[in-house]
Amino acid sequence: MATTELGVLYKDLVQSFSARPADLKKCGVLLSKLKIGLISAGLLVPQPDALLEDLVVAREILEIGAFWSIRTKDIPSFDRYFSQLQTFYNDFSSVLPPSPREFPLRGLNLIRLLTQNRIADFHTTLESLPLPADSLTSNPFISHPINLERWLMEGSYSKVWNAREEAPAEEYKFFVDSLMGTIRNEIASCEETAYDSLPIKDAGTLLFFNSQSELVTFAQQRGWQVNLTEGTITFAKKGEEKVEIPREKLIQANLQYARELEQIV
Repeated sequence: MATTELGVLYKDLVQSFSARPADLKKCGVLLSKLKIGLISAGLLVPQPDALLEDLVVAREILEIGAFWSIRTKDIPSFDRYFSQLQTFYNDFSSVLPPSPREFPLRGLNLIRLLTQNRIADFHTTLESLPLPADSLTSNPFISHPINLERWLMEGSYSKVWNAREEAPAEEYKFFVDSLMGTIRNEIASCEETAYDSLPIKDAGTLLFFNSQSELVTFAQQRGWQVNLTEGTITFAKKGEEKVEIPREKLIQANLQYARELEQIV
């Protein structure tokens, strides 16, 4: 490693992250110190003359940082780590040995784009992957977001929900849950428009809630009235805006128009 201190911190980070459960708080402290160390050693933005061993370690530190960001639900931090990894994945791919974390992170980035409804960016990123087009679906970390995108476009929300249990890595579930939050709000808006009320059981099924307490919390957030005794949910209706039609002005305008036509004829 570039320095003895960085080497010690790196080993401590790997140990803390690999623990079961991982010591996420300690990982956060170590990552902050390691990033400063990488900057000082000129490894955060790698140079061609850097030692291969140092580049591999620097890449692994950033990869752990990206996974740590997801586990701590810090999406801006994930974006920063993934952006810093692009140089390692793209510019040094012919120099560095393959990383087993590369495609899990690339897949996570694809799902992140879906949660933000950035469909054009999703397809652009997918096309730029260093994989042949015919092998994309054979990579479980890439096929998972591809399937999610297709099901979202089809409106097959039940398949998106079931995909949570088929996630190729635990971190994927975080983004699938985020997708389900967006889907629930879309379904809820449709329910408010289509129904005055629904049985609690039916509303829970439509919104993919496993427990009544989760449904009640969601309903309260949207201002719905929950009657546990009768087992119903009454949706809050937005008052329709009344548009006043200026009848007298329209009549006068039509009469004036008719007179002008008579004069022309």
